[in-house]
Amino acid sequence: MTFTTAPFGKLADGTPVTQYILSNDRGMTLKALDYGCVVQSLIVPDQNGNPVDVVLGYDDPTCYANGGCFFGAFVGRYANRIGGARFQVNGTPVVLTPNEGENHLHGAYPFRMFAVERQSDSLIFRGTSLPEEEGYPGKVELVITYTLTENNGFVLDYQATTDEDTVINLTNHSYFNLAGHKAGSAQAHILQIAASQVTEVGAGSIPTGQHFDVTGTPFDFRTAKPIGRDIDMTFPQLAATGGYDHNFVLDAPSLERPFASAYCPETGIVMDCYTTQPGVQFYNANFVQDDPCKGQGKDGADYGFRCSFCLETQHFPDSPNKPQFPTTLLRAGERLHEVTEYRFSVKAIPHNRDVRIAQ
Repeated sequence: MTFTTAPFGKLADGTPVTQYILSNDRGMTLKALDYGCVVQSLIVPDQNGNPVDVVLGYDDPTCYANGGCFFGAFVGRYANRIGGARFQVNGTPVVLTPNEGENHLHGAYPFRMFAVERQSDSLIFRGTSLPEEEGYPGKVELVITYTLTENNGFVLDYQATTDEDTVINLTNHSYFNLAGHKAGSAQAHILQIAASQVTEVGAGSIPTGQHFDVTGTPFDFRTAKPIGRDIDMTFPQLAATGGYDHNFVLDAPSLERPFASAYCPETGIVMDCYTTQPGVQFYNANFVQDDPCKGQGKDGADYGFRCSFCLETQHFPDSPNKPQFPTTLLRAGERLHEVTEYRFSVKAIPHNRDVRIAQ
């Protein structure tokens, strides 16, 4: 395993940003930033041994500050949405800063600096959230660990503690294209997700509190299929979000068997996904073309409509207002600990063969 660092420019206020680079002996390289714990580049070998950068991003740190897509960012305190930017903790009203209409989305973590240290094959990011930041109660201490394994796994480990009861939901917002970050449409990628239900959304993409069964719908990815096969079908939940942008309720979250697998027929790259979290937000980049930093992608890339996909492992959106959902309450003195792994390999998989994942 090799480790280097490199300057990555400055933010608008002059703050320098550093890129941290880990490479293993099997041709995989992770490049991450101390700004937003951003996964700026993830390079894996294709079926011919050629390096392919499979995540979208920017070459300018100011775009990470001003862009609208959260490319590669670590997001929280609450990943995804909280309806009306308000909820209660132990019966006490909490009012957040609304940042998506009247709702609250993702939070401030993508826009802050983190302290970084290297330990063996890992990068460890540390940060602190002060009480009442964006309205959230409690001081939260964060430890985010990115590990590059020798079998081409990228492991994300999130730990958090608080001195006051609060809510928290953490994820990474990488956009994947296994043909390369500027290869264009990702609609031909073959995807399988072991999820029999999806959380239904209403206005503003806020969950209604109900799940719907994926059977007979465009959301049924239990058998592998091209991402774009059913995306333009007439179906109310697709119309509500302009495509896939929903929380899939995982049948069997596990670090032993993947909950999802993606395959690119062009490069032969397979990405198997594992997690301890109960859900995954599958987003098909329906609004990347509206990015304020459009045309400023890595290597001059101009990312467009549905050019990639996200598999954001998470607890469910708006859980603080939906007691029937898995809780996101973190009590004082307790520790949140969630792990996700994206593991890469190469395999010439026939289009009509299912990728084996957890059932």
